[in-house]
Amino acid sequence: MTAETVHKQFIDETFDENGNLINYKLICPEKFNFAYDVMDKIAELEPDRRAIVWCNPEGKKQSFTYGELKKNSDKVANMLKAKGICKGDKVMLILKRHYQFWFTIYALHKLGAIAIPATFLLTKHDVEYRANAAGVKMIICTADGDVAEHVDTAMPECPTVESRIMVNGTRDGWDSFAQLFEQASDNFEPIDYTLEDPMLMYFSSGTTGNPKMVLHKNSYPIGHLITAKYWHNVDPNGLHLTISDTGWAKAAWGKIYGQFLMGTCQFIYDFDKFNAKDILEKIAEYKITTLCCPPTMFRFFMQEDVKSYDLSSLKYCNIAGEALSPDVFNKWYEATGIKLMEGFGQ
Repeated sequence: MTAETVHKQFIDETFDENGNLINYKLICPEKFNFAYDVMDKIAELEPDRRAIVWCNPEGKKQSFTYGELKKNSDKVANMLKAKGICKGDKVMLILKRHYQFWFTIYALHKLGAIAIPATFLLTKHDVEYRANAAGVKMIICTADGDVAEHVDTAMPECPTVESRIMVNGTRDGWDSFAQLFEQASDNFEPIDYTLEDPMLMYFSSGTTGNPKMVLHKNSYPIGHLITAKYWHNVDPNGLHLTISDTGWAKAAWGKIYGQFLMGTCQFIYDFDKFNAKDILEKIAEYKITTLCCPPTMFRFFMQEDVKSYDLSSLKYCNIAGEALSPDVFNKWYEATGIKLMEGFGQ
């Protein structure tokens, strides 16, 4: 088994006499936890295989191998355990596209806790509603912007929240992620788990009434093998970019589970405001091979001189989230020779 073949234990494919795929079915083992059975497994098989390439508009850059992801998620699991997080506890993550998000969500999976990713656009009311509806025990939040202030303002009305941890900064009443991380051991003792254990919760967008809680169990990541293998068509030796903030469920589709099941590497660009020129430059600079983002972003790409960028590394593009117009499809195809492959989600 190699990193590229880990996913094969979770899928049964049928091919015709010409080698064309004609059917498949997913295989859910009786016992499964994504952090242990995928991420740590790949770290065991190929610890030096690259997993994340991260950068931000300020010029900071970081990269992490699967081995480093295992070590760092083990450290975070120990630090959260020391703060009282146990199996079944709810932890809200407001971490934008910070690389610490990946350390933390896999740490929560290892603990059997329930991760609740949330957007940094939350207001006091949003934090209060989510914390009380879910019974959130801990909030881990970015220092960027004013979302931490909204969290603080909501705290008097959130009796279940016992602790707050801040990433990329410090604030009165908050623990420092960096300090706790530095002090934590990377020797983590795995817990027992089942396929049915809850592991992830999202709040719907709330188009009618308040947002609704959507709870997923440990089997959930296996479903996104289909996303990465057949829709995103990721290259295990390539570099995949899904443009989504980690607070949205699209991130689970595009940058947390299926792509790593395939053993590929994720490109994470930690920006706040979308700029088409900036993204095109990153695709060319880092040699992105597969890309997924909404049609609107491709429309903005087409307002630039696309042919002036070296996009030769790009092999496959996907869109979701809104209707794709023929005009955007045709112009992108004309400029790049790549067809936009549309997907429908939840």
